[in-house]
Amino acid sequence: MSKDTSIGIIGGGSWATALAKILTDNGHRIYWWIRNEDTIRYMQLRHHNKHYLTSVQFNTNLLELSSDLEYIVGAADQIVLSVPSAFLEEVLVDLPENAFENKYVISAIKGLVPSTNTLINEYLAHRFKLPLDRYFTITGPCHAEEVANEKLSYLTFSGLIPERTQAIADKFSNSYLQTIVNTDVIGVQLAAVLKNIYALGAGIAHGLEYGDNFLSVFITNCFREMQTFLEKYENAKAEEEGVECAVHNYSASAYLGDLLVTCYSLHSRNRTFGNMIGKGYSVKAAQLELNMIAEGYYASKCMHEMNRNIGAFMPVAQAVFAILWQQVHPTEAFLALEKGFI
Repeated sequence: MSKDTSIGIIGGGSWATALAKILTDNGHRIYWWIRNEDTIRYMQLRHHNKHYLTSVQFNTNLLELSSDLEYIVGAADQIVLSVPSAFLEEVLVDLPENAFENKYVISAIKGLVPSTNTLINEYLAHRFKLPLDRYFTITGPCHAEEVANEKLSYLTFSGLIPERTQAIADKFSNSYLQTIVNTDVIGVQLAAVLKNIYALGAGIAHGLEYGDNFLSVFITNCFREMQTFLEKYENAKAEEEGVECAVHNYSASAYLGDLLVTCYSLHSRNRTFGNMIGKGYSVKAAQLELNMIAEGYYASKCMHEMNRNIGAFMPVAQAVFAILWQQVHPTEAFLALEKGFI
């Protein structure tokens, strides 16, 4: 593959593995950063990731695996970020400021940078001077486990310039992966953050033995809450920048669809984490048991801080935050939610 079409992936978890499968299934050679040298050696020998999506077999002729992050970033001109948001700063800390110069950065991260409560594009703009028109996002609804089994899935690619975004999306499109393109780079990121918080809440509800009837009302209220926040955020930014507020279809797959699948699916790590909390696990015990990052845990605190400035009415997100970070008992928090649902 020529230099101007080379693709790099940063991350070695389930979502990074699923994205690598999609790209290599489509014949693209990828430069793949994985931190653990033992994992790299294992993949070179056994042709699969021994920790995540172990059923996915790779053609290793299409993989350039390395733990040298600067090499991977330098070798590719399109970089997919797929590490937990809580660890992004740590992973990128040693890269020079110009590391992403003249490159496209594609974020598959569904979270905020916890140290600053900022979106991924805001962190990259501050740390690496990456302009927004060279930044793209990948959102669902899509679970890595279903990609591994080649069950028909959908990904939404967002970027300011539709032609560029479509060209990137085309690299991922195949018989089991359909792609959608939009221009709401900020909104889809915030929706992805919120849906993880709400999925965690859905898991708590399940752990507390609420039934499907309640869950349907819960998710309906979550969607209304999400839309309220996104509209208030959009209005605040438009007023700040002196531009007209854009109108977005929040019933689309990247917003409502991703919320639904994350709240309902047994593949959802946030729902699983919440289920443990509802059943009485401590946060620490649930983290140890899950052995994967539940983005909603960190996101709930970040969103609580962010909403101080936005001022949206967010009782569900606030309840999840109170349970996880203020030691409010799940039963108490959900009893209060029951009375306010419509």
